Amino acid sequence: MTPAQELAPRDVLRDRGHVLMHVGGAGMPAVAGEWIDVTAPSRDGARLARVPRGRAPDVDRAVAAARAALHQWRALHFTQRQQALLACSASLAEHAEELALLTAADTGNALRPQAGPETQTLVSLFRYFAGAASEVKGVVLPAGDGQLQYTHRQPVGVVGAILPWNSPLMIAGMKIPAALAAGNTVVVKAAEDAPLTVLRLAELCAPHLPPGVLNVITGYGPECGAPLSAHPGVDKVSFTGSTAVGRIVGRVAAERLVPVSLELGGKSPTIVWPDAASPGRLDETADGIITGMRITRQGQSCTAGSRLFVHADVYDTVLDRVIGRLRSLRVGDPLQEATDMGPLINARQFGRVAEYIADGASRPGIEIALDGMASEYRAQGDLYMGPTVFSRADNAWRLAQEEIFGPVIVAIPWKSDEEVIAMANDSHYGLAAYLWCHDLDRALRAAARIDSGWVQVNQGGGQVVGQSYGGVKDSGLGREFSVEGMLEAFTTVKQVNVRLSSPAGKDMTVAR
Repeated sequence: MTPAQELAPRDVLRDRGHVLMHVGGAGMPAVAGEWIDVTAPSRDGARLARVPRGRAPDVDRAVAAARAALHQWRALHFTQRQQALLACSASLAEHAEELALLTAADTGNALRPQAGPETQTLVSLFRYFAGAASEVKGVVLPAGDGQLQYTHRQPVGVVGAILPWNSPLMIAGMKIPAALAAGNTVVVKAAEDAPLTVLRLAELCAPHLPPGVLNVITGYGPECGAPLSAHPGVDKVSFTGSTAVGRIVGRVAAERLVPVSLELGGKSPTIVWPDAASPGRLDETADGIITGMRITRQGQSCTAGSRLFVHADVYDTVLDRVIGRLRSLRVGDPLQEATDMGPLINARQFGRVAEYIADGASRPGIEIALDGMASEYRAQGDLYMGPTVFSRADNAWRLAQEEIFGPVIVAIPWKSDEEVIAMANDSHYGLAAYLWCHDLDRALRAAARIDSGWVQVNQGGGQVVGQSYGGVKDSGLGREFSVEGMLEAFTTVKQVNVRLSSPAGKDMTVAR
């Protein structure tokens, strides 16, 4: 047992008591003095802490702090913001083990395959966007001797960032350092189900940032998130969460005519061609399918490749190997190094996923190739669920069309490329896609035709820092994770035209 595991039950799962919001560089309770219990999914509701139940007055206070800090922060030379973000990344790296353990306790995501790598991604994102601070620059236009014409990229202002509970640190890393590097100040609304890691992030960054540059508030969506997205002092809203809530956020932003980024739901296709199931490649393909399904996050991911389309010639071979791999996964305590899958986040989400499984089981002709509700999984605790695989499903079914956000795979056979691409695109969503095909001409033709913002070929892993990430259709608007995403999401372009006098004192400009 590692030292981290020895400390985990005592130091990570203890009740921290009252953990304050981070506003204007200081810890603060809610104005109304109300609190929300934060519980450990792996401990059947044992309390980890109480966080403030923020409401509109708390949003007002946080936005005021961000506005007060904006002028000073945006006026800094980019190298000063860069050094501040590098100092933040160093502090986060120093506390990476603590953050990983807290993530596992807060979200239920397993320590080794999920919480630890998520923390490392957070550190990498702070480092990356620190380096990218120098890229917030404009261009000079060739306008002749009589004009100096140039563009200037400037921060949008105060950013309201609303985070989900499934990967809070990674999503925070997509938004916070990108916005700060560009010269914005930020008010983050942490998810009420998993706020502790984001509050700890703010504490670790506080010594390196001026007060008010980074603020983190807590509360329920309708009481805290909605006032943030509607606040007249917020100049940009960046939201990650469900498509249903994203539509509301988008409408509110549109009414105020402020820019909005929406990273929403997904029902991502995984397509397997016959050559990916050859004897030398079958294991790699099966492992990649499981990785793309985000099983180590209990399938609670918008990029989960939960629609598995396998060519009919290799359907049984591939499905048998995938199921064998899934059966070997260890479902249990997320704080144990050997665990592959932890619990779902809460009883509400567990019930939602269980209802989808029950609906699927009632379908005529459906095959339940693997039952995640089996007693071996349920014995772990109230919120534990293993992987479920429905075989020979129909792409028109609810199981294949709606985002389940749990460890449920719907497997569907196919025979022609035209057929499978049509089925893959027959979805309201368009976030990710996973193609397993070693005929690269065939794979790249398919990739060009798939309606998704992010396509992977012969791999199922997560995003790489520096690559643009986002969706199409009901999966959202805008891009994150990259320089391009930072410039698109957190800056605006100002055009500056200067009339110059000719050497002879004549006006050389042309009227427009």
